[in-house]
Amino acid sequence: MFSAFETLRPAAALVARIVLGVIMVAHGAHKVFPRGALYLFAQSVAHMGLPYWMGYLAAFTELFGGVCLILGLLLHLAALGVAIDMAVAILKVHLYHGLVGPQGFEFPLSLFALAIVLLGTGPGHLAADGYMFRSSGRR
Repeated sequence: MFSAFETLRPAAALVARIVLGVIMVAHGAHKVFPRGALYLFAQSVAHMGLPYWMGYLAAFTELFGGVCLILGLLLHLAALGVAIDMAVAILKVHLYHGLVGPQGFEFPLSLFALAIVLLGTGPGHLAADGYMFRSSGRR
């Protein structure tokens, strides 16, 4: 009955991939690009009881993982990284503020869910993975 919706899956994955990628790039860029921001972010991660290097890992996962999502490059690795990043953000930062409201975990939970969906659906249309990793016998 709903098999017609299956034809929308690649387009839906493309939209999800680009939306999640743009959000992750925006959040990662402000942690990396202003001079000294990366160091300050790493120190704030250390104050949460995590190793400081995880701040660097989180910032670069958001920035470069977001770029990979937009391009559809190494999608499964990027989506997994984003899912882990959001899970840690929920558990270490947002969980104690409740589901909604200031610092609530509804937004990182949505990003986590979107990353998990992309792990299941794949990159969709216009993905670099589709061009780089396809076999020579297929289009």
